[in-house]
Amino acid sequence: VYAGTHLIVDLWDARHLDDPEHIESSLILAAQEAGATVLSSDFHIFTPNNGVSGVIVLSESHISIHTWPERGFAAVDVFMCGAAEPMKTINALKRAFEPERIGLQEIKRGLQPGR
Repeated sequence: VYAGTHLIVDLWDARHLDDPEHIESSLILAAQEAGATVLSSDFHIFTPNNGVSGVIVLSESHISIHTWPERGFAAVDVFMCGAAEPMKTINALKRAFEPERIGLQEIKRGLQPGR
């Protein structure tokens, strides 16, 4: 028994990392494909490299992203609890950002020590 699943996703040699509208709509779609409920979103663009940081707040927790377009790199966190299926976000991320490589770590959050 645990609280939820937290995916740490690294996207390498990815595209569309400087487009906040594309990023936001893509993360919303990823959340919906995972069966999560979107509550709100907040995104910011940074100059001079046009990196984007943002979060989609979910009933089931959140999806966040930080991009480095000049490196073709994005760091994505997907944390979901309940009936949502966070692994279903991976295909949506692949379609949206077309990464050459993906790093993935899965962490079970809320595991009680010794159980």
